Formats: sequence, C-alpha cells, structure tokens
Amino acid sequence: MVRGCVPRAEIKELPSRFKAIAKWDANHKLGPAVAVRAMKRAIELADEFGTGTVCVDNAFHYLWGGGYVMEAAKQGYIAYTNCPAALAEVVPYGGRRPTLGTNPHSWGFPTADTLGYPIVIDWATSVIAMGRVQQLAREGNSLPPNSAVDAHGKPTTDPTAVKALVPFGRHKGYGLALVDELYAAYIGGGPPTLRHRGAVGGEKQCCTFYFQVTHPDALGCGGFGMDRSQGTNVQAVLDDVLSGNDGVVLPGQFEAEAAERSVRNGGLLFSRPELAELGKIAAAVEVPFDPTSFKPALL
Repeated sequence: MVRGCVPRAEIKELPSRFKAIAKWDANHKLGPAVAVRAMKRAIELADEFGTGTVCVDNAFHYLWGGGYVMEAAKQGYIAYTNCPAALAEVVPYGGRRPTLGTNPHSWGFPTADTLGYPIVIDWATSVIAMGRVQQLAREGNSLPPNSAVDAHGKPTTDPTAVKALVPFGRHKGYGLALVDELYAAYIGGGPPTLRHRGAVGGEKQCCTFYFQVTHPDALGCGGFGMDRSQGTNVQAVLDDVLSGNDGVVLPGQFEAEAAERSVRNGGLLFSRPELAELGKIAAAVEVPFDPTSFKPALL
C-alpha cells in the first residue's frame, strides 16, 4: 500500500516482550513528529535500562536523522538512528540498476562539556545525497566526480542529468546502505524498489525507523588510564586524534557553527536559490510570499 502522510494519525504501541524495546505502528503519521517522540521514548528506556530502542513501522520519512541524535546528545546520551530513504536511487556496488536508497546513518555523542557541542556523525551512504544534487542544480553548480550516473549509466557531474547515485567507498558504502534495508526488513519494511512507488496489492511500501539510545554510564567499565574519568578519557582520545592535525574538523562542528549563525541572526538562514524555490512553492499553493522581506544575514 502506498500512502502519504496522514494528518492527525495516531501512533499505535505494539506488544513487546523486551522491556528495553518499544515497537510502534506510526500509521503514516508525519515522520518528524513520530521521530521526536520515538527518541524521547528511547531516552526514557535508556534511563531505566541503560539502553533503549524504538522500532517504528508504517512510517512517513523523518527527513534529517542527524537532528534527532543531536538533541539526544545535547541531553547527555549516545544515540543512533537509521531510516531507509523514501526512494531507491542508488546503484549497489558492481550493479547498474538503482535498488537501494541513499540510506543515511546518524550517530550523536554527548561531547558538549568537552567541545562545546555534540559530535554528530550523519551521512547518506551514497557519495552525495539526492537533496544535495537538487541544491547544486538550483545553484548552477557541478557534482563531485564519480558520484552519480546519467540515464545511460555513465558518470556525470551535471546535476540536471542525474538518474541514479553511487555508494561512497565502493563496497563499503554499499554495505552500510544494505544495513538500513536489513533493519527495515526485520522491522516490517518491504522491497526498496517498491517503496513509495505505484501501489502493489498486499505489499508494504513505507519507511521504517530505528532508534537506539545508550546512557554513557551503562558503558563505563571504570578502568580508564591515568586515573581519568569517563569524561576526561573522551577528552584525551579526541585530543590525541587531533594532535598534529591543525585544521581538522570534527563531525558536528559545522552544524554547531551554523546553529550559532542562526541564533545570531534571529532565525533560519536561506540562500537566494532557496528563496526562489520557496517562491515557486508559494505560488503553486497561492500563498503570499515576498522574498524581499528577508534581511541579509550576518555571517
């Protein structure tokens, strides 16, 4: 069954024989709303059991997984999530037909006390995400080499000619993309090439969510070198990784800097091409939109 987002849908809690694992049927409720609740529930379970997992079936895509793990990490937890992409747009390594989604993975680590921001590792398993392809097309820029193919299966750097993407790291990205599909398959998702395509009778054609949160106290075995605490041990590891590597950026640093710019400007920041696209959408739904009302950003 193919369905879009269902307004005012109610989440159904399903039976689970495992106390640290919750199972939900989202009934196609708005994905981000479900994801926020799922991460909150996973945190509650982690507080009680040391780790908490929420599996969500019949879901509408939750968009940016990094945002959910970032919020959990800000609250002091280690968090992970995955959700298979809405469409199969990636050719598996060695293949020629797109049968995988861009299938991101997102991790968050509570390093704010150490760094001033949480480490957030969040990426699509393709060389480039389809959203980035669309952004480059809007801005008139080229793709990185060997990140996408055209209708003939030939590599292209023209974002307007892209018909499929390729996994990063060859077999490694392919394997990580497959991880998302396998989690989805165990939760209840169907074949990726049918997801959000034309209806196929009796088939599951929706996304699934997987959330896992761990309390740092549940990991610490107490044997840190040089009598360090868990927190100072994390600091020592990060210092060692960065030593002699001036200019290296940690995952999550760009997001933290972008958040600071938004706070400094009192709201979200948009590029001119993005405002132009918003104008087109507003015109299509007959909503007034004046791009000149936006003030220049202070960067």
